Amino acid sequence: MQIQWLGHSAFKIVGSEASVLIDPFLSGNPRFSGSLDEACDGVTHVLVTHAHNDHLGDAVTIMQKTGATLVAMVEITDFVQTHHGMNSVVGMNIGGTLQQAGVAVSMVQAFHSSSYNQADGGRVYGGMPAGLIVEMDGHRIYHMGDTGIFSDMGLINELYRPDIGIVPIGGHYTMDARAAALAVNRYFDFETVIPCHYLTFPGLAQSADPFVAAVKKGRVLTPQPMETLSF
Repeated sequence: MQIQWLGHSAFKIVGSEASVLIDPFLSGNPRFSGSLDEACDGVTHVLVTHAHNDHLGDAVTIMQKTGATLVAMVEITDFVQTHHGMNSVVGMNIGGTLQQAGVAVSMVQAFHSSSYNQADGGRVYGGMPAGLIVEMDGHRIYHMGDTGIFSDMGLINELYRPDIGIVPIGGHYTMDARAAALAVNRYFDFETVIPCHYLTFPGLAQSADPFVAAVKKGRVLTPQPMETLSF
């Protein structure tokens, strides 16, 4: 299995039977330096944690290019169906699990907000924000989405036992390095931790060093944007 960081919270995870893009904010992402076609190559599923523009991103365009299935909160999938005519969608909600060939996706809570700003100035409600547990090739990856720390992270660990954590550390809109490290140390038993949602914009943390220094459990990998990790 391979995990590629595409900058911000966007990741491509390639397994033996499925390939997923999570929070595919590529156009307008200052840390994404590849091509959209290359990022789309082989993608079977697009997973979205919440509706903010820097997470829903290019999901519709990618679906149009690839025929990939969108997996997201039901309000998001309803919007994509109604406004874009895309029917390859699976709407979910907190506690649900989707099982398809090569991949299983479970939706867990996140503490954040969720809405989409349209080009005409209108705002669309995106339902609750979520984190995603993605099971592929014997690994369980917990992409936390955008969230603050919350004590029920301990229940998520107990229920799903993720071995790879993708953790927002940028602060301002999500956990900062101190809170994110506390979450990892107190609530999880990750073998591998990958920070995200930093380095992108001026208001966010520009280095993962304070987070790396504070994490006491598991190995922390800090790939450069566009770098691919193998597991």
